[in-house]
Amino acid sequence: MKITISKAIILSLVLIVTACKTTEFSEITLKESEQQLNFLRTISIKENKIPRTIEKDGSIRWVLDSYDWTKGFWPGVCWMQYENTLDPKWKEAAESNQKIFLADKDLTSDHDLGFLFNNSYGKAYKITKDPKYKQVLIDASNSLITRFNKNVGCIQSWDLKDNWQSKKGWSFPVIIDNMMNLEMLFEVSKLTGDKKYMEIAITHANTTMKNHFRPDGSSYHVVDYNPQTGNVISKITAQGYADESAWARGQAWGLYSFTMCYRYTKDKKYLDFAEKIAKFILNNPNYPKDGVPYWDFNAPNIPNAPRDASSGAILASGLIELSSYTNDKYLKQAIHIVKSLASDDYTAKFGENGYFVLKNSVGSLPMGNEVSVPLNYADYYYIEALLELKKRGI
Repeated sequence: MKITISKAIILSLVLIVTACKTTEFSEITLKESEQQLNFLRTISIKENKIPRTIEKDGSIRWVLDSYDWTKGFWPGVCWMQYENTLDPKWKEAAESNQKIFLADKDLTSDHDLGFLFNNSYGKAYKITKDPKYKQVLIDASNSLITRFNKNVGCIQSWDLKDNWQSKKGWSFPVIIDNMMNLEMLFEVSKLTGDKKYMEIAITHANTTMKNHFRPDGSSYHVVDYNPQTGNVISKITAQGYADESAWARGQAWGLYSFTMCYRYTKDKKYLDFAEKIAKFILNNPNYPKDGVPYWDFNAPNIPNAPRDASSGAILASGLIELSSYTNDKYLKQAIHIVKSLASDDYTAKFGENGYFVLKNSVGSLPMGNEVSVPLNYADYYYIEALLELKKRGI
């Protein structure tokens, strides 16, 4: 009898130790990220500003006081830290920082309202169920859909007045990034029962699937349309190496967003398309062994081209969700990317890097802007990926 009990105790201990080991990576890594980001939280509250990256001297670069597409990522990071820790200081930081851009919900001059509001107020609503956050999402969605053109079947990305895009001669530019903003529309349709938001999102996704992608599953960055006829005028890039190259973050946006489309619609064509994009990325001869892409898959100086940790983080988070619909088909690759990002090659030492977690991201190399620096959206998708791995016990 004693032997049987001892074996049972030993077996229980083995199971406990095994369970601890399976959650050790994500839990430890999330804790380390919280410790690093806590300094950034303190400073951002004191300054009442939202961190974006760092300057050349290592000081924090805050988001623009005017419009800035990255405003929503830092509050989103704070909401995820609150979700993980239940420490009210993170909730307070999230609420404080997202108030800064609340008025942007009524903007009709840009397409990135999903990035701004779904990643901040959207996280807030999912966690707290406070109806005031739901209304912000509805307001922002109503602003976003004013940019939808029935002739084209897309939401216009950039306006073409008084900015660098106006010099390009475009008529109705749509960028692959715009797919990410559809999540807010899908969510608001779900929250309100009003199908108009989802219908616009589906139409935009279908048009993008038709015109943005090459036969091999890679994506153009920008497709310019004739707003009267809906005809494609040109397919070009603004942030990639060349018009016909595969800009890494654009490929990651595509995989993540079509996986998301499947989540809301259960239309298998989106799942199949996400897998097609995954195949292009993961089987690409220029896909690095550590899984963190070069800034462009066709960069001319590979293997000496800059890596883009933000693309790696977006890709990892997208692959984790894609795995949930494909019997964990891509989970191993996703974990490999996240563990690479957690290494010293991409994770900053404690107290360095402007208190951001990840280093070595690329904003826009052709413009010489934010190259090999931390970026708030890299941290956002990295924390998102880690939280999903924790939920899976990894």
